[in-house]
This record gives sequence, C-alpha cells and structure tokens, in this order.
Amino acid sequence: MSRSAKVRAAAYARTVTPELAARIVADSRDRVAWVRARSRGITATDVAALTSDRAIARAADAKLMGSGFSGNAYTAHGRAREPEIAAWVAATHGIQPSSALFHAVVEKRHLATPDGIAVDVAGRVVLAEIKTTNKAWRSIPRTYLRQVWWQQHVLGAERTLVAWEQHDGFVPVGDEPRCVWVDRDETEIAKLVRLATALIDELYHRTQVQRRPVDSERGERMPQPPAPPRQPFRALALAD
Repeated sequence: MSRSAKVRAAAYARTVTPELAARIVADSRDRVAWVRARSRGITATDVAALTSDRAIARAADAKLMGSGFSGNAYTAHGRAREPEIAAWVAATHGIQPSSALFHAVVEKRHLATPDGIAVDVAGRVVLAEIKTTNKAWRSIPRTYLRQVWWQQHVLGAERTLVAWEQHDGFVPVGDEPRCVWVDRDETEIAKLVRLATALIDELYHRTQVQRRPVDSERGERMPQPPAPPRQPFRALALAD
C-alpha cells in the first residue's frame, strides 16, 4: 500500500472498523493508483457484465484490452451529482461517503469501491450505492444489483442502500433522491463468485499462453506444460 493510501486508511479507521481499514488497497481520489489496483483484480464493474458462463470471454476481452469507453455526458452528470447525493445519504441514513477500494478477506483479487460505508451499533457493515438515471425505475436494474451483491461479498456487508436520482435533460427530477434497501443474497453472491473464478481462470489461461516461448523452427508457441490441479480463486496472472 502506498504512503497516501496508508494515510487515507488511517482516516477511514475513524469511521469503520480497523479490520475494514486494513483491507483498503487504493483510493479513487488517487486515480492512477486506483485504476492500477483495479486492473489486478475483479471489481463490481467486471461482475456487472457476468450474466452467465457465456459472458466470460467478453469480460476477459474487456479486462485485458479495455472497453474503449472514456465517458459521456451521462457519466459526467453522474460524477457531478454523486457528492450531492452522497451528502443526502449521509444526512438521512448516516452512511458516510467512501472512495476507498477494498479487497475481500479470502481472495484479495476480489475488489470493490462502494459509494458509502458505515458500521451500525451491532457491528454490521452497511453500504451505499449511488446512481443517476434518465429513466423512471420500477425496480433496480439487474446489472446494478450484481454490483451491489459483489460489494456486499467483498465488504462482508449485510445490506446496501441504493440511492438514485432521476433527471430530465440533466436536470434532477423531484425534491430528493429515491432509495431502497437491498439485503445480502447468498445465492446470488455464490453465483457471482463462481463466475468471477471462471473469469480469473480465463485471464490466467490467456496471459500464460501469451508468455509461452516461441519455437523458432516452427514459429509456434511451445506446448503448454501439464496444468497442476485446479485451485479455486487462483490469482490473476496479469503483467504489472
């Protein structure tokens, strides 16, 4: 962990448990370090696209090559409004804004950056996830629910307050954001962990194949040595 990350971890220790503060690996306010750390693990953004086993290859492509998406007017609006919505969440529910990237207890390549975090009087972790949308939601989109469940997995959270603000032409609709609690769902989390493990394996395979030496006579890569018995939660073999 960098010196700046350690300083921020000390600050978070005043609002979260020491155990949670010890699992901070980067902070989104230091974007270079944050992006670098995220590239070495599986994030909520990654698992949002993991709808089934068929999505593994596309997710691996995005992880290794990037999506090419650098933002648009909608993402810029979301970034501008997030601090205001986060302040509302803190005032109404006591969940403080967070910009920290955490790793899971068992697998440190499982990463998440919740928008808000708090520990209640019973010692339970609760999170906040903030969204802006130009649509009237009847329910939380499944893509966002996968992000919420992944964050709960990484942080060990019991529930998450999803707060969203609808806008019309980038002008907020209504006097205040809407919100709903999403409880931890072990079944959905287990599905995501399984798919994330498959994604890690796919990334491992692709990067190991790329690193195999080339047979100078045939112009082909040398055969892959026999694989050891598969281990769950194998670390990513991504180049630094």
